[in-house]
Amino acid sequence: MVKVKICGITNLEDAQAAAEAGADALGFVFYPDSPRFIDPGKARAIIAKLPVFITSVGVFVDESEDLIRRIIREGGIQILQFHGSESPVLCTRFREKVIKAIRIKDEESISEMQMYDVDTFLLDTYLDCAKGGTGKTFNWKYAEMAKKNGRIILSGGLNPSNIGNAVRKLKPYGVDVSSGVEISPGKKDHVKIREFVREAKKYDVAK
Repeated sequence: MVKVKICGITNLEDAQAAAEAGADALGFVFYPDSPRFIDPGKARAIIAKLPVFITSVGVFVDESEDLIRRIIREGGIQILQFHGSESPVLCTRFREKVIKAIRIKDEESISEMQMYDVDTFLLDTYLDCAKGGTGKTFNWKYAEMAKKNGRIILSGGLNPSNIGNAVRKLKPYGVDVSSGVEISPGKKDHVKIREFVREAKKYDVAK
């Protein structure tokens, strides 16, 4: 089944609800300009109370290597997600697995993937005004094209209503949602989380 990441976790109640719903990973945003920003110490306290098989993902936007390493130590993060203009070299400098976000605007955006040697790519919607969490979808034909460059996590405008169609059509390695299961930025709707995970995992992506 497809892997599900619930991103933008800011409190223990939402984290536990996502884990109980069957999410595979939780995303913690360490980008100060995000309404979903969380302090590394608070993230660590949440992560410490999660079930053992839930993966913690730290989301960074154009941070220095030193600060990223400090947050890894302080936050207890297992996987790194780079969501800015990080260089291909920076992405290879960590022992942790790396997800590189590619903001999809057109076919040319896909060529950017070839520069990176990372474990997985996350495809998000390109908007000039935001780095992510926009609630906007992009043309999924580009996601299908992007699969030739490696494993993809589909993001951007996903919600309980469209996630089933997305998984059936694209068969991604994983899916990522933030605003699509929220009451307000940083506060999750637990009913929507359960619906999202249930719809995402209905389909066998290996078929």
